[in-house]
Amino acid sequence: MRRILFLAMCLLLPLGAGTEVAQAVQKKATAQEEGVALKADKLVAEPFADAKQVGTLAKGDALTILNKKGGWFQVKAGGAQGWVRMLSVRRGTAGKGSAAKDVAALSTGRAGTGQIVSTTGVRGLSEEELKMAKYDEKELTKAESFAVSKADAARFAQKGKLLARAFNYLPAN
Repeated sequence: MRRILFLAMCLLLPLGAGTEVAQAVQKKATAQEEGVALKADKLVAEPFADAKQVGTLAKGDALTILNKKGGWFQVKAGGAQGWVRMLSVRRGTAGKGSAAKDVAALSTGRAGTGQIVSTTGVRGLSEEELKMAKYDEKELTKAESFAVSKADAARFAQKGKLLARAFNYLPAN
């Protein structure tokens, strides 16, 4: 269990560190970049799911990415400006996609399924940003404090009417 938690923290620490990494991500994101809406979605005033809606995006809308915060892009599309989920946007302009990527997507069966197989916390981080990540014992301790007992997890699942699914753990080396 500790090994899985450590692996998760290695992937998530660059986002929660709040230090040079977060600042570098913000600086890089301030350079405006073109994008396209992958699906219809709402534009919100702040980068939160329950924020006030300030506009909408239609699938295929051209947009300008103004900023990035967590799993959200601040965008300008048409006359509207707001925040949209990162997974609703493809960077680059329409029609300039890679044919090889399109063929690969078709061969995996994921094209057009609507089942996005991605982790927002990792998507959008460049190799440079990952190299800048540093171990932060305080953040690891904080993450470990969120652990719950098996009994608490079972009560939560029962309350939410979640179904149990068996899966194999990664081998401990």
